[in-house]
Amino acid sequence: MAAPRVYGDRVMDNWDRLVRATLRRENARYAGGPLPSSSGIAGSVPPSLTRSTNIDMILQAADEIQSEDPTVARILCEQAYSMAQSLDPSSDGRGVLQFKTGLMSIIKQKLDKRDGGQIDRNQDIEHFWNFYLRFKRQHRVDDLQREEERWRESGTFSTNMAEMERRYSSMRKVFSTLRALIEVMEALNKDADPHGVGMFMQEELRRMKKTDATLPGELTPYNIVPLEGPSFSNVISILPEVRGAISAIRYNENFPRLPDSFKISGQRDADIFDLLEYVFGFQKDNARNQRENVILLLANAQTRLSIPERDDPNPKIDEKAINEVFLKVLDNYIKWCRYLRVRLVWNSLEAITRERKLFMVSLYFLIWGEAANVRFLPECICYIFHHMAKELDATLDHGEANISANCTTETGSASFLVQIILPIYEILAAEADNNDNGRAAHSKWRNYDDFNEYFWSRACFELSWPPRKQSPFLLKPSKRKRTGKSSFVEHRTFLHLYRSFHRIWIFLAVMFQALTIIAFRKGHINLDTLKLVLSIGPTFAIMKFVESCLDVFLMYGAYSTARGMAISRLVIVFFWGGFSSAVVTYLYVKLIDEMSTHPNEITAYFRIYILVLGVYAAVRLVFGFLLKLPGCHYLSDLADQSFFQFFKWIYQERYYVGRGLYEGLGDYCRYVVFWLVIFACKFTFAYFLQIKPLISPTNIIRELPALPYSWHDLVSKHNNNALAIASLWAPVLAVYLMDILIWYTLLSAIVGGVMGARARLGEIRSIEMLHKRFESFPEAFVKNLVSPEMKRMPFDRQSPQDSQDVNKIYAAIFSPFWNDIIRSLREEDYISNREMELLFMPSNSGSLRLVQWPLFLLSSKIPLAIDLALDCKDTQSDLWDRVCQDEYMAYAVQECYYSAEKILHSLVDGEGRLWVERIFREVNNSIGEGSLVVTVSLQKLLVVVTRFTALTGLLIRNETPELPRGAAEALDDLYEVVTHEFLSLDLREQLDTWNIVARARNEGRLFSRIKWPMDPEVREQVKRLHLLLTVKDTAANIPKNLEARRRLEFFSNSLFMDMPSAVPVCQMIPFSVFTPYYSETVLYSHSELRDENEDGISILFYLQKIFPDEWENFLERIGRGESTGEAELQDNQSDSLELRFWASYRGQTLARTVRGMMYYRRALMLQSFLEKRPLGVNNISESNLPTGQGFMVSHDARAQADMKFTYVVSCQIYGQQKQRKAPEAADISLLLQRNEALRVAFIHEEETSTTDGTIRKEYYSKLVKADAHGKDQEVYSVKLPGNPKLGEGKPENQNHAIIFTRGDAIQTIDMNQDNYLEEAMKMRNLLEEFHGKHGIRRPTILGVREHVFTGSVSSLAWFMSNQETSFVTLGQRVLAYPLKVRMHYGHPDVFDRIFHITRGGVSKASRVINISEDIYAGFNSTLRQGNVTHHEYLQVGKGRDVGLNQIALFEGKVAGGNGEQVLSRDIYRLGQLFDFFRMFSFFYTTVGYYVCTMMTVLTIYIFLYGRAYLALSGLDEGISFQAKLSGNTALNAVLNAQFLVQIGVFTAVPMVMGFILEQGLLKAVFSFITMQLQLCSVFFTFSLGTRTHYFGRTILHGGAKYRATGRGFVVRHIKFAENYRLYSRSHFVKALEVAILLIVYIAYGYTDGGAVSFVLLTLSSWFMVISWLFAPYIFNPSGFEWQKTVEDFDDWTSWLLYKGGVGVKGDNSWESWWDEEQVHIHTLRGRILETILSLRFLIFQYGIVYKLHVTGKDTSLALYGYSWIALVGIVMIFKIYSFSPKRTANYQLFMRFVQGVTSLGLITAVILVLVFTGLTIADLFACILAFIPTGWCIICLAITWKKVVRYLGLWESVREFARMYDAGMGAIIFTPIAILSWFPFITTFQSRLLFNQAFSRGLEISLILAGNKANVEV
Repeated sequence: MAAPRVYGDRVMDNWDRLVRATLRRENARYAGGPLPSSSGIAGSVPPSLTRSTNIDMILQAADEIQSEDPTVARILCEQAYSMAQSLDPSSDGRGVLQFKTGLMSIIKQKLDKRDGGQIDRNQDIEHFWNFYLRFKRQHRVDDLQREEERWRESGTFSTNMAEMERRYSSMRKVFSTLRALIEVMEALNKDADPHGVGMFMQEELRRMKKTDATLPGELTPYNIVPLEGPSFSNVISILPEVRGAISAIRYNENFPRLPDSFKISGQRDADIFDLLEYVFGFQKDNARNQRENVILLLANAQTRLSIPERDDPNPKIDEKAINEVFLKVLDNYIKWCRYLRVRLVWNSLEAITRERKLFMVSLYFLIWGEAANVRFLPECICYIFHHMAKELDATLDHGEANISANCTTETGSASFLVQIILPIYEILAAEADNNDNGRAAHSKWRNYDDFNEYFWSRACFELSWPPRKQSPFLLKPSKRKRTGKSSFVEHRTFLHLYRSFHRIWIFLAVMFQALTIIAFRKGHINLDTLKLVLSIGPTFAIMKFVESCLDVFLMYGAYSTARGMAISRLVIVFFWGGFSSAVVTYLYVKLIDEMSTHPNEITAYFRIYILVLGVYAAVRLVFGFLLKLPGCHYLSDLADQSFFQFFKWIYQERYYVGRGLYEGLGDYCRYVVFWLVIFACKFTFAYFLQIKPLISPTNIIRELPALPYSWHDLVSKHNNNALAIASLWAPVLAVYLMDILIWYTLLSAIVGGVMGARARLGEIRSIEMLHKRFESFPEAFVKNLVSPEMKRMPFDRQSPQDSQDVNKIYAAIFSPFWNDIIRSLREEDYISNREMELLFMPSNSGSLRLVQWPLFLLSSKIPLAIDLALDCKDTQSDLWDRVCQDEYMAYAVQECYYSAEKILHSLVDGEGRLWVERIFREVNNSIGEGSLVVTVSLQKLLVVVTRFTALTGLLIRNETPELPRGAAEALDDLYEVVTHEFLSLDLREQLDTWNIVARARNEGRLFSRIKWPMDPEVREQVKRLHLLLTVKDTAANIPKNLEARRRLEFFSNSLFMDMPSAVPVCQMIPFSVFTPYYSETVLYSHSELRDENEDGISILFYLQKIFPDEWENFLERIGRGESTGEAELQDNQSDSLELRFWASYRGQTLARTVRGMMYYRRALMLQSFLEKRPLGVNNISESNLPTGQGFMVSHDARAQADMKFTYVVSCQIYGQQKQRKAPEAADISLLLQRNEALRVAFIHEEETSTTDGTIRKEYYSKLVKADAHGKDQEVYSVKLPGNPKLGEGKPENQNHAIIFTRGDAIQTIDMNQDNYLEEAMKMRNLLEEFHGKHGIRRPTILGVREHVFTGSVSSLAWFMSNQETSFVTLGQRVLAYPLKVRMHYGHPDVFDRIFHITRGGVSKASRVINISEDIYAGFNSTLRQGNVTHHEYLQVGKGRDVGLNQIALFEGKVAGGNGEQVLSRDIYRLGQLFDFFRMFSFFYTTVGYYVCTMMTVLTIYIFLYGRAYLALSGLDEGISFQAKLSGNTALNAVLNAQFLVQIGVFTAVPMVMGFILEQGLLKAVFSFITMQLQLCSVFFTFSLGTRTHYFGRTILHGGAKYRATGRGFVVRHIKFAENYRLYSRSHFVKALEVAILLIVYIAYGYTDGGAVSFVLLTLSSWFMVISWLFAPYIFNPSGFEWQKTVEDFDDWTSWLLYKGGVGVKGDNSWESWWDEEQVHIHTLRGRILETILSLRFLIFQYGIVYKLHVTGKDTSLALYGYSWIALVGIVMIFKIYSFSPKRTANYQLFMRFVQGVTSLGLITAVILVLVFTGLTIADLFACILAFIPTGWCIICLAITWKKVVRYLGLWESVREFARMYDAGMGAIIFTPIAILSWFPFITTFQSRLLFNQAFSRGLEISLILAGNKANVEV
């Protein structure tokens, strides 16, 4: 029976291994990376089981000890199964059943291995106990605990703290296993013999509970501060400010007593959070999270007070620190109470105790931390806090703590989430469901702002406390009844542009009116002219009345719920506007009547009119000054008179936000002057070049006799040619409304350039400049980036008087920072090892007095100096002067001399040292006397250097027995040369007769005792001296890498810019970095790197060619040769993983972002380490000057960095990714393992079964970090009221995770950004800007410049990079100062965290309306009296889209977002509440930019439709003959301005200014010319169409959405069909419409110069047509390659003819795509507008019909009717040909016969008509030209009224017509592409065009495009 038993054991063992391997593989799935430490079933525990148990830890321990003791491992598995069974007995949770099954299988296998014996429970317990004792002895656990107890009692660290920390780091796994054993032992103790093993277990458990502090401290999850127990691996808790903060919140005897049943978690004392948790039912993890948050806030506030630290065992938090935190956190609440005139919870700041202040702050944070989506309602949180603070106040006055009645659930327990937050969340969710996933009109549902604004009036207190569920506020929407909007309704209409910015349009209108009147009066200024100009009065009044009408109309939907005062104001303003406009208009009409009878006289009505107008204007000006001017605004706030307040309220609505939108007098004057200059330029240009030249032609046209019309005119025949005049003035008016943006662009470029120059930008713009100014870097660095404490250390000790010593100290302080920057460049593979050595700077901490500079500055200087010496014919001073012409040559010579002296002194002793001293003494004396050229023979200097180089070449090696003898021989040779050749004759004789040296040399003792250099300083000097003597190549091109150069240049340049002084790390403002992530690339997997696209290009191959130098540096870093292939790297797991990271760091990946942001921590650790703040640790060696060695392992530096920096990545679906084993989850886990300070927040979904059998989803916001095993360790888990994604995804993702951030500031970073170590060193300077003076308000958002790192990929990427760089540098610079309208545009911006989290967060999240969520943070900050600044001494990297399709999607997203902004209340309020000039700045830099962009395109339409009208009506020739319109100045000026805007010239102006500023004039000119040669004008014109289409369509129909661009490397060829789908409606249709207009204009228009004049006049239009039609193919890689063209045609025809159906996507079928393109038209208003716009196409048929030769001069309307009959006939013929019957074959044969007969009849009819009538061939083409637009009009109308057409049964026919049109448009575009593809050189030219930047850097784009495979046929 033995054999079967053995066989069975083998089977069970194999089964056990198979189960574990399967679970391990399913758990990890690491794409080429290392497997996670958690293996087996421990890594497969469902999340629902880990929330309240340590099952995963127990199973991990079982895996750890499986090989050591299988029995104990089995016991642990059994206990884990028992815990899982008790927690979820029915296995309802997701994955629980599978987990239990797998675990039970493993347990059974372990039991089967016991040879069938029965399990004795007592024996198992005794075996477990023995193993436990053995485990403790083996790992010396008791010794470690005793050490920890001694540390706790002493309160200070031992001198061997670093060793203890390393020991504890290695023991963390042991502690984890021990904790699991203790937990299992506690469960087993219940079944143990109480008189046997059980007694020992009980005693052990009792002892562990009393003395165990290490286990909780080391293994209890914590975020930053280990509050549950002390920890050796994190010493932050011993910082005095942290201990003081913990003491401040500690419970004392004055607080209400907590019940005995309330348990305190961990090894800590009770505190105020425990009381709040018990009374109000806050979640335990919420309390833990906010406890740490408040402690860190208090601790950091204490350090900023700069109170000298005392050795106090019980440190306290100063009252000032508590007050600072209290007032900042509750600032919004205080303002809210004052606004509503509600009494604060406390009487006064002086009357409230410090404990109650901390209670209030803690309560607010606990409410905020658990509020979930309600955090977007800051005033709602104020309302909740107001009531709960009252309850807290009452509770604190009682002796015992009781659960709040308002938070008590039905079960009797307290739950703030269920009772307070859940009812509000449910109504938020109900309204969000009502928005139909963003398709419903904004007016149909309440968004976050509507809910929040409910709390802006005292009516909110009608909600009662707790909130009444029957309140209208909590009324869920239904079809019959719903609660209306609050105070603003986002109706989808362009009218919002007028309503929000009516002052702009009124100003432009009255100025245009006044200038036009003056022009018509020929510039004569007299009384009559003045009377005519005063017609602006009625214009102003009427336009104001129109604005008040819009207020009334657009308020529809909010009347039932808006405040009564708001409605009253609307009514009053409406009636006042109507009355005033009527009175002013009446008076002016009377004035005009009198003017005809009493010209140039002052009449009665004139006096009355002037009086009324003067009073009206005076009142408006007074209130305008009082509300907008800085000095007057304060007085208006102080005025309490009801009369005054009433009129102030009438003039301007009073909101909770937007109060105090004024700036200081200086700032106000600056931006007023800015706009006055613009107005002067604009109106001068408008008068002389736009308006005045049109006066004469207008008068002529108006006075012309009746002109013959070539069509049946319906409008203009009898009204002085009104339409002709309108067509003349319309394009002028369009450009008049738009060209103010041109002047703004020009002036902002000039002002921005001047400001940049003043800020010293671009002073160091090349590596040569960096070399020249490097000498001044240390002093500048110390001045700006080093704290006073660090500066003080060396100066206090040495008190230098010599400037040389000061410079030496500066260099010593600078060197560790510089060297770490260089080290980071090497780690990023931007430089090689050799370059790193040359760039390193010596520590300058040695005895050498002079400054030692990096070798890249000194290389080749010694050989050059020797050459100068050899050629020297002059005196010593002349020689030294020539050497000093190159200051670094002088440094090199001095360093070589002094280093040689020191090295020789250290090498020899006795007589040899005497000789060395004598030689150098003689040389020094001769130098002092100026007789060096006499004392030595400079001609022999080269020989001396050669001998000394031979010596140093030996000394740089490690010592061997032979080397000292070689060194002695080298010294002897040196002695011979120096003594007998180098020195002068008299010195030679003296040395030869020096007996003691001569005797020693004769006896061989002179250099017999060589002391090999062992001192690190000497060894470093030897190595450095050898390099100085031997490196002969110039280092002028070091570093070679352009990115490394750019970074070093910008960093060095920034050292000389103005920035706040650095404060010590312990006193700096703490901050968090916050990155939202969804499902983008984390790390490239091996498959992603290897997989080739259709051209045979893999990502890795692409990167190797784009970054060849970085690839070589990477191979050098990992110790591989240049010829190493990918397969060799795959063989080594470490190299394989490094390869993945190398590639990912060159893409737009999360890994790159995380690496960059973690540089903040590295910089802070280095800065803190060098400042050497004592923490009671006595292990810091005292040295004169700082050194950066060992900072990465310093416990105190790590503690300081963790106090000041937190990085949270909000990976929204990380939990789902883990559940489905997605590779992204494994990569994120890998990032956690590699970055100990990284935290990942995510939303966890958990399914639970209810009593009625339904599945309920619960949502949790979780924070995790990596534990000792590399597993995710849950730090916090806060339950949410429901699915947090109610609005836009990104802001909701930010909102759920923002509770885990820390500090006073928060930097928002996108996951396509990067950071650099050298920039991270300036972060504490930037944060000090929050305390700087930037106007009358302190900054709340600090803007930071960006560097776009994707600009080198292609010409498109370069265009986009330059455009973006210009916007985020010069553009933002001007917006912030002097215009004061910068918002939040760039993700590197740093927010005042407390300010923003108490005011709604760092973004807004309402569905669709807040699609551009980030900019609303700037709007919100400004409206709430914040201040947004911009700073350019620090930069952050950013990736941008690099392909045309990516760019178009991005610009479409931004344009759609701006379209939604037009509708928003934020834009409305800022437009209303800004002063006049600041409003102009705001408009033209936000939505106004897109309005002007749209106007640029509309100008072409207006111009061409006007010319088409003149041409088709027949007026063109008659008017041109008499008025000479074709060459008038106004039209040329208008079209030139439009064209320059269209091709991006004015977009390029700021770009060129930026080039000039930061690159120099020559480079700027060269860059601009290069861009033009690369067709950047085509790109900008194409982008113009993208922005216009999406902006206009969003306002008309909606449909704005987030468009994923991919952010990948784009070198693949885009298929023709894909481009057509993307651009057909946005560009192609519009371009062809313009082309038809141009053809009509050329065919029927009139000009003296013929067709050439037409083309010149319409050049911009033709350029736009060509750009819009062919740009997607010009900028498409391999777009003109013949094989690709053939494949594209096949793909295009397949897509066009493929039938759609259910589930078929638009990418595969034209029919499905066509249906998708119609989705945006879904409202009646949209259909009406679309119908009106579509009717414009009918003008072509109407006009061309009357131009046919066959019609002659007939202008009857019946002729137009006949054309429709002909069109119907054509449609019927088409229907016959397109009809495809699905019946019998005979019927098909009949249809073919009919089609044949129709063809013959059609041909016959055409021939007969041509022969017997006046119809010509040209008429046939004209008919086609006429009917094509009409057909398109019919299709558009059919799509618009789709339901009606379907009902009539015509939809299939319409679809076939539409297919024919798309086929025709595709053919028109495809034909030129196919023709050009015949010529091979076109492809070469295109590649050069697209990738010129890459070619200039020597890149092999041709290889990339061709792929790395040979073209072979199999």
